[in-house]
Amino acid sequence: MPSNTGPSIDTITEGGRVTQVGEGQEAEETSPAVVTLGAPTVGELLAERYELVEHINNDSAGRLVWRGVDVVLRRPVAVVLRYPGGDSATEMLQAAVAASRVIHPNLVGVYDAIDEDDRAYVVREWVDGQSLREMVTADGPLDPARATAIGNAVASALAAVHATGMVHGNIHPGTVMISDDGRVVVADARTDGADSQENDLRAVGGVLYFALTGHWPHGEAPLHGATAGHGRAALPDAVRDSAGGIAAPRQVRAGVPAYLDDLTMDLLDPEIAPPSSDVLSAELSRLDIPADEQFLEQAGPLRFTADPGEEPSPLAAAGGRKVALGVAGLLAVALVGLFIGINVLGGGDDGGKEPVSQPSNSAPATGGSSEPEAPAAARQLVVQDVRIIDPKSKDRAEVRDAEKVIDGNPEEGWETQTYRNNGKFGGLKDGMGIWIDLGAPHTVKSVQATLSSAGAAAELRTGTNGDFPSSSTGDKQLVAAYPTVIGQPFESSDSGTNMIFNGFDPAKKYQYLLFWVTELPEKDSGGWKLGVQEITVQGS
Repeated sequence: MPSNTGPSIDTITEGGRVTQVGEGQEAEETSPAVVTLGAPTVGELLAERYELVEHINNDSAGRLVWRGVDVVLRRPVAVVLRYPGGDSATEMLQAAVAASRVIHPNLVGVYDAIDEDDRAYVVREWVDGQSLREMVTADGPLDPARATAIGNAVASALAAVHATGMVHGNIHPGTVMISDDGRVVVADARTDGADSQENDLRAVGGVLYFALTGHWPHGEAPLHGATAGHGRAALPDAVRDSAGGIAAPRQVRAGVPAYLDDLTMDLLDPEIAPPSSDVLSAELSRLDIPADEQFLEQAGPLRFTADPGEEPSPLAAAGGRKVALGVAGLLAVALVGLFIGINVLGGGDDGGKEPVSQPSNSAPATGGSSEPEAPAAARQLVVQDVRIIDPKSKDRAEVRDAEKVIDGNPEEGWETQTYRNNGKFGGLKDGMGIWIDLGAPHTVKSVQATLSSAGAAAELRTGTNGDFPSSSTGDKQLVAAYPTVIGQPFESSDSGTNMIFNGFDPAKKYQYLLFWVTELPEKDSGGWKLGVQEITVQGS
């Protein structure tokens, strides 16, 4: 069944003016249409209500897209028109009728659909903005929070469509639009009988993948029977391995959270049944935190801020940090005075002992010393990101759950599958690893890996200069770029379940590390398998 969203509003920019192209297709350079019966003209009034103001473009489906005005309600509208009408406009009108039945903030509104035989037209909401395709093409991949928000909006729109029993059938970066005020809307429903709700959900995975990487994971062939004229056909293909498998977003671009990477790849995996659209919407909504609710910054010094609409904090108005330091100074003076008072009042109990000497006011509080500053004490560093590295991955399930090795819970962790024949991953691969990102360069003292059982062999690696090779580096290239082994590899079968790696150069700073497993322990029940329960990093 068709979706509720009617023909698309896929925007393009011409000379700085935002325009809209129907059906999410690439606009074609065409000569002016030959005037025939049904051809529209500027100023013409359709249905005694919709005045045509400007011809925007012709899409590759042969439809004319106009900017118009509803003279009754005095609001801008988009008019998608084709002539002649009749049978040639059936699909367009059916999609529009279906679209008008569902009202949702993330769906383009459809106002009218009229067939006059010599021409047919659909009147819909005018959206000033740009498509996701144009946004990413112009500005590059989006940050994970923005990509999550857009995925949430698309899933929410689909939940409304699917609740009616219909499908959308044409979700891709050209039909996902972001208005100038930040609203995300979905347009361009199709009435292709081959479409399904599952295909809609797979397409959400494609939208997330494109937003995070700038690549389309479905290759050059358009989805769901779309013609080559559709905009998605021109999108750059995903990074692929020799077998044609796509690289996960985290393999293409550093900084993608593990949960978002897993969700995206699960939606694209034909072997994994997708959740229903309402469940997917709820999950993305849980992950999507609106920017205006993040009153405290996630990094940097604490700022004195207030909720929107409230009076600013008096500390903020008075200079925040300066006032806080002033208060701290007064407290310090009060504590020193209290300490002196206690000593004076309690002097009779000391049997005439000399009073305790106090620090001289003439001595500088800080600085002025020729002695070298003491090194910062080692502490547990916060691991910002982890990723499973497997150059010869055959099982997507084996590269999930990386975040469990840094969650502070040793009862849960990441584990390999069970291999047969031998502990060298059954002779199928040279090893697997966990890539660690500390978020910024740090002096590292040691790294400890807590394992599920003894008998594993592993080493800790870093690059020549500790840098991450490239945001688009695949697993195979990344392993090759991390040749430097830190400390001594663990190869003894009785090494226990804790591996501690030392030997870091104190003169160097490290941000990226690779915990590389080369041999698995044998299970009592047969086969070879390893779980990594927790990884902690000590440093400053």
